[in-house]
Amino acid sequence: QVQLVESGGGLVQAGGSLRLSCAASGRTFSSYAMGWFRQAPGKERQFVAAINNSGGLTLYADSVKGRFTISRDNAKNTVYLQMNSLKPEDTGVYYCAAVNSIAVVTTAVRYDYWGQGTQVTVSS
Repeated sequence: QVQLVESGGGLVQAGGSLRLSCAASGRTFSSYAMGWFRQAPGKERQFVAAINNSGGLTLYADSVKGRFTISRDNAKNTVYLQMNSLKPEDTGVYYCAAVNSIAVVTTAVRYDYWGQGTQVTVSS
């Protein structure tokens, strides 16, 4: 069982930056691939970024490529999402997710564990 707790969301102006963190419980964090997803009001949850268990492989949605960076610190059981040059369309609830895998996983249905989400609001 893995428990995930996100933090770092908030209100920011367009062009600003935020760093989200997701702290995971358990001793086997380094066995889990991690992902970030977001959900805007009235829309489906969408993939944002993913990283494999070792941190050596990452993938991004086209909409955030070049602006967001996913990373992880396996010694701290934490995954991060650095978000720069934020746009109003980045607004939503951001969720981190975990699945026991060595691959990079971009599909939400493949993830077994989810955090409660953290709100990110970007004003224009």
